[in-house]
Amino acid sequence: MTDSNTTRAENAPGTPGTLGTPGAPVNLITRLNQAQPYALGLFRIVVGLLFACHGASSLFGLLGGTAIPAGTWPGWYAAVIQLGAGVLVLAGLGTRSAAFLASGSMAYAYFEVHQPQALFPLQNGGENAAMFCWAFALLVFTGPGALALDRLFGAGEATDAKAREERGAPVAA
Repeated sequence: MTDSNTTRAENAPGTPGTLGTPGAPVNLITRLNQAQPYALGLFRIVVGLLFACHGASSLFGLLGGTAIPAGTWPGWYAAVIQLGAGVLVLAGLGTRSAAFLASGSMAYAYFEVHQPQALFPLQNGGENAAMFCWAFALLVFTGPGALALDRLFGAGEATDAKAREERGAPVAA
């Protein structure tokens, strides 16, 4: 019988008395572990969509936003990064690179625009910048999860599996 303290290796299909055995009990932790790549993929899609919408709002005045004049530093360039990186992250194409760029741009936005006004994000209006920065930082380390175009084209899948195997990481991104 499996419990919350069992590891992925112990729950590998074909291991006697575990998930791989027909009729074996399956606990909540095992189910959640199986859904992890899909939850990460959904997270990536939602974060990418929100970021792309933020960029489109600033670039084109869509969704109730005001268009920033082309070439205005740093707002227009930030909007280009938001739209481009958001679409790439949403699609799961070059996720880690796009997320790295997006995370850096949000860190810049936080420290240059928001943090000089007050220390904490709640005080300086920097919640969005801080949350996007950390969400994209997470994707840099976890990869795209399921439902990514990188996986469809085979890019990153072999290197992700090899890297996980080398470091013994249990997270299947």
